[in-house]
Amino acid sequence: MAKKERYEELAGKVLELIGGKDNISYFGHCMTRLRFNLKDTSIAHIEEIKKIEGVIGAQWSNEQLQIIIGQSVGDAYKLICEKAGLAAEKTVDENLDDKKKKFSLSAVLDGISGSLMPLIPALIGAGMLKVIIILGELIGILTPDMPTYSVLTFASDAGFYFLPVFLGATAANKFKTNMGLGMLLGAILIHPKMVSSVAEGVGMSIFGLPVYATSYASTIFPVIMAVFIMSYVEKFFRKISRDSIKAIVVPLGTILVMLPLTLCLIGPAGSFLGVYLAKGIMFLYNTTGFFGVALLAAVYPLLVITGMHGALFPYMMQSFATFGYEPIVCAAAVIANINQGAAAAAVAVKCKDKKTKSTAASSAITAIIGGVTEPAMFGINLRLKKPLYAVIIGNFCGAAFAGLMKVYAYALSGSAGIFGVPGFIGPTALNVVYMGISLLIGFIVTFVVTLFMYKGESIY
Repeated sequence: MAKKERYEELAGKVLELIGGKDNISYFGHCMTRLRFNLKDTSIAHIEEIKKIEGVIGAQWSNEQLQIIIGQSVGDAYKLICEKAGLAAEKTVDENLDDKKKKFSLSAVLDGISGSLMPLIPALIGAGMLKVIIILGELIGILTPDMPTYSVLTFASDAGFYFLPVFLGATAANKFKTNMGLGMLLGAILIHPKMVSSVAEGVGMSIFGLPVYATSYASTIFPVIMAVFIMSYVEKFFRKISRDSIKAIVVPLGTILVMLPLTLCLIGPAGSFLGVYLAKGIMFLYNTTGFFGVALLAAVYPLLVITGMHGALFPYMMQSFATFGYEPIVCAAAVIANINQGAAAAAVAVKCKDKKTKSTAASSAITAIIGGVTEPAMFGINLRLKKPLYAVIIGNFCGAAFAGLMKVYAYALSGSAGIFGVPGFIGPTALNVVYMGISLLIGFIVTFVVTLFMYKGESIY
């Protein structure tokens, strides 16, 4: 059956059950999920959506309806757009009604993660360059006196050093303000004159206000906070400016207002937040030791189910930028994802129903190899419940060993499956070895516990 035919019924039913095209304020997708922001959430029939053939699961996350399709989500997305005429008519708009925007923790987290997510490819590329450098040194083909070593080093450092500039662009896109002005704010924070004045202890001021002397290289929060405020400042100048002089007044007025705000207030506050967030979590890690890592891994599936795992991403980036490694979240996430595959694999082994066995086997491969856990988690383990309990137990055991051995991630690898392991290659070879042992412990415990608890029920 052609892909279009396969999702024809799904597309029609989804549109009907969410209240039709006119109820959509935003429609997009990620690797496995269709994502809807709806004008009226009360008319969406989520339980009926879950019953549609081809739908693995559905849930609300931060007031967004997420329908889990799996790896073929792009095909379903295109067909729904065609059926509703969304692409042609451009009726989908990421700008929700301003009257509906509310300040909340979920809105804050959405703003931060929405600014960071587009930069993941760049950060993965920069992080994996560091892994290549470490590997090259370990096997003796790279030494600090080599020109190639020097180039690889500053290329990998650039991905993190210039984060304020990159974030100036992505945050501007997220908060619907001018991208050029956002990048300018980021560039101001890491301008060589700013950097040298801080390093030399030279006092600075603007309009008589003292500029707080701190380094903003590799920081995350200062520029995101500044661009968020800038979005309102720019909107103000657009509103009061005449059309004939708007091209001059808006950028000039915005920057003149944002300079003292950013350098004297927002920047220092953001820097303080980032540094002490990372130090606070490191304090908890050093205090709780292996138990903290094990506990995070155990509850990680619950964080994914509720969508709260995205709140960990800003900390991860801050940790990489501040310490050069991340000791908690990456290990917990990779162990938790692979164990979702382990539980699904056990279901495939024990279940007698051929359809369930096939779905579980393919979901296991997707989770273990690709690090995409939605099919295994929502399609198999959460539905059957007992395999999810086994995952939680396996996560705790595998991550406890990782915590005991102080396994650190040194780079984002772009995968939370088995291909995420290279991110744990560090200055000592034992780090990645211990991570491998942690994964093996978690996998075996999850697989065996699933076989013991699961009685062979079908999901169909």
